[in-house]
Amino acid sequence: MFISDRQWKWWLPLALAIPFFCSCRTYNGAVAPYYEAVSQGRFEEASTQLDKARFFRYNRNKLLFNMEKGKTAFLQGRYHESNLYFNAADSILSGRSRSRVLDQTLGLVVNPAMQIYQGEDFERLLIHYYKSVNYLQLHQLEDAEVEARRISLGNYALNDRKKNNDKKYSNDAFSLIVQGIVYESAGDVNNAFIAYRNAADIFLKSPDRRYYGVDMPAQLQVDLLRTADQLGFQQEVQYYEQQFGRVHQRSADNDGGSVLVIWENGLAPVKAESNFFFTLTERGPGNFVFTDPNTQIFIPFDFNLFPRDSCDRLRRHLEAFRVAFPSYIEQPLYYTTADVQRDSTFSTTLEKVEDVNQLAFRTLQERFLKEMGLALTRLAIKKLAEYEIRKNDEVAGELFNLFALLTEKADTRNWQSLPHSIYYSRIPLKRGDNKITLTLKGKGNTQKVEFNVIGNGRLQTLHYASLQKS
Repeated sequence: MFISDRQWKWWLPLALAIPFFCSCRTYNGAVAPYYEAVSQGRFEEASTQLDKARFFRYNRNKLLFNMEKGKTAFLQGRYHESNLYFNAADSILSGRSRSRVLDQTLGLVVNPAMQIYQGEDFERLLIHYYKSVNYLQLHQLEDAEVEARRISLGNYALNDRKKNNDKKYSNDAFSLIVQGIVYESAGDVNNAFIAYRNAADIFLKSPDRRYYGVDMPAQLQVDLLRTADQLGFQQEVQYYEQQFGRVHQRSADNDGGSVLVIWENGLAPVKAESNFFFTLTERGPGNFVFTDPNTQIFIPFDFNLFPRDSCDRLRRHLEAFRVAFPSYIEQPLYYTTADVQRDSTFSTTLEKVEDVNQLAFRTLQERFLKEMGLALTRLAIKKLAEYEIRKNDEVAGELFNLFALLTEKADTRNWQSLPHSIYYSRIPLKRGDNKITLTLKGKGNTQKVEFNVIGNGRLQTLHYASLQKS
């Protein structure tokens, strides 16, 4: 094929742009050394690998960089450093480093992986969880309370985005439980009660009292009844006793206080790329839909988005085509349950309080039609541009078509050092030294981890992460 001087104006920019916009690697593949290190507990190495990764040099990936760095610092017990990164992540979420119009244009014209990463809804709320635990570990209770109030703002924003739709992820029970823990740690029993009550009400409104893979924790029920009783709210005590099917029993005064044991188990799912193939069909006069080969998916397409003369061209030229879309791959668990024991006098099983794995899969499913509609619009725009180019230069049109094919890519970014699930339980302490033993159990695998906690009459937090994959 001979390329004229005039056609070089298409060849050269496209040749230069293709390596920038196109890559077969997913986010997980781009940061593989980091991911391997963090999954094997080599957190110092994982932090170093983050600094080396070229992927994070682009401003669009800075949120991910700060979330991953904040988590690795948290895992190393560097709580102040961890919050520096999480504060930077908060700043990115509250600001805009490029105009919203430009960002959305890049997503429509090229692919969504070129947009500034804004995080999944549950990822944003989990930033507050880590910051709250960091402040508690640093004994900065006032800062922890400020973060607790920001949890309310995060839930309000989530509810607004989902238009108060109880059938979608419009509230986050776990973040409200964390809020209650923070308030109770700071001695604010009234606000702790409100947070626990709000969390419990989310479960009570859900089918089978199960919210995104989590049954209502018995610990939450105990905490709600206890704080209501402490405040003298006997009407609320009686109401929730009836709702929970349990009777509140006042525990004996415990001069050592208690410790909340938090266990982060496994790793969150990673995003991969899936390909969907669609054709444009007419279902009644002027009623066009995109449908897959098995006719199981129907997505309406509004030709009113385009000029009338463009509609006819789209109908003629949009034949079978490919759409890249993200999908999750679950990471298998090495451990499945955990028990915690204090000395030889008290033991209990940790309860699941957050299922990040379920949240990831289900929230992606909830927004499938909306995001697939955007992907189809993106392809339509590219097809119209190709048609206009072909009218003047067939070779240039072919080149643009090649560019469109190579840039059709799913956004596979997600916060991959998050746990698969989070478990917790509250352990009473005696005054002075307490030996806490955490026993992790899997298929033929058992690990014991010991801690010494000094009972001081207050509520304390203790966290442990086992990120291995089976």
